[in-house]
Amino acid sequence: MRRVVVTGMGMVTPVGADMESTWSALLAGRSGVGPISLFDARTFPTRIAAEVHDFRVDDYLPDASRWAEHSRNSKFALAAATMAMKDSGLEDEGSRLNRRRFGVYLGSGEGQQDFPRFVRLVKETSHEGRVDTAEFTRLGIHELHPIREAEQEPGTPSGHLASVFGAQGPNANCLTACAASSQAIGEAFELIRRGSADVILSGGTHSMIHPFGVTGFILLTALSTRNDEPQRASRPFDRDRDGFILGEGAGMLVLEELEHAKARGARIYGEIVGYGSTADAFRITDSHDEGRGAIACLKEALACAGVEPSDIDYVNAHGTSTAVNDSIETLAIKRTFGEEAYRIPISSTKSMMGHLIAAAGSVEAIVCLLTIRDGVMPPTINLDNPDPECDLDYIPHQPREKVVDVTLTNSFGFGGQNITLILRRFTD
Repeated sequence: MRRVVVTGMGMVTPVGADMESTWSALLAGRSGVGPISLFDARTFPTRIAAEVHDFRVDDYLPDASRWAEHSRNSKFALAAATMAMKDSGLEDEGSRLNRRRFGVYLGSGEGQQDFPRFVRLVKETSHEGRVDTAEFTRLGIHELHPIREAEQEPGTPSGHLASVFGAQGPNANCLTACAASSQAIGEAFELIRRGSADVILSGGTHSMIHPFGVTGFILLTALSTRNDEPQRASRPFDRDRDGFILGEGAGMLVLEELEHAKARGARIYGEIVGYGSTADAFRITDSHDEGRGAIACLKEALACAGVEPSDIDYVNAHGTSTAVNDSIETLAIKRTFGEEAYRIPISSTKSMMGHLIAAAGSVEAIVCLLTIRDGVMPPTINLDNPDPECDLDYIPHQPREKVVDVTLTNSFGFGGQNITLILRRFTD
């Protein structure tokens, strides 16, 4: 099997407009949570989220006007991918890059619709509580924007990236909820390992901070209602946690076959060595109460990487701040690692960024590589009253310096999808 390294990274998050500003904010323990401003949420039980503020796609792209009508999903993806490609140096390769060996694999969610216009059309075409579909269609053909309608398709951002960067190799998108971009990275890793591509731009992008998205999670009773203390609302592993905070953004990584990267003198952030993927086969919205899927996933990733529990230096937890997830993830780590679980530092950066849903895993994989680069682990903020069931070392409040060689990151999605990635310091 061929070796796969990471040679470029970029992200847009609620705490930073790029990778370095996001990283600085995480190490400072800065929260990106505040009142929802993207729509009027005054009547919602949850009125807070982790938004990307002051985002302008023309800060990242020279032809920004082309993307004016596109979704936040696509704009975030384009911004993060542009930074990752520039960071990798691949754009300098020009025609020397074999575009047919260059692919895109994303975990991208559905793009938001033109909600106000859609609601107005529903009202105008409703009679006695029912929508006249023929009338709605007649008006919609003239009033709904074709680009905005196309942007609802989850696979649209991957097509945009292929077009912008000339990636003519494998192109795919998976949407496994909160595990999506981690799974995309894992599958891209496998494509390169087996020789189907030399370079893949992989990661995730998502924004669900719109009325439909927030309503759905409220109906699942998954969101925090700590509206009066937004920056203290996301509190993974804390006894008083009451749900997660919805975030948005994108994280992109350039995955490259090792010899291809070395031949062009690329800077290498680290190596992807382990990938585990399992399903709970249990309930759509709940993890198995004994963590069977998560445990199997962790063990599969360790076996893939050829490492022992004693080799893991840091874990970036899924750590959503929901009662069930945090306790089951803790249980899975303890049952997989045994006594080593109490030695390994763990943190949840969702305590600051919120939950970026499909984009969460890719951003957290980047965090793992920056931890290796800088020898400092980000904290879990708001961990004021530890849950007795969550009794591991979650790096509360302050970052911690440590030489880190091997990291592990978990992503557990609605539907019971479990993904674990293991990333290691590169050594030749």
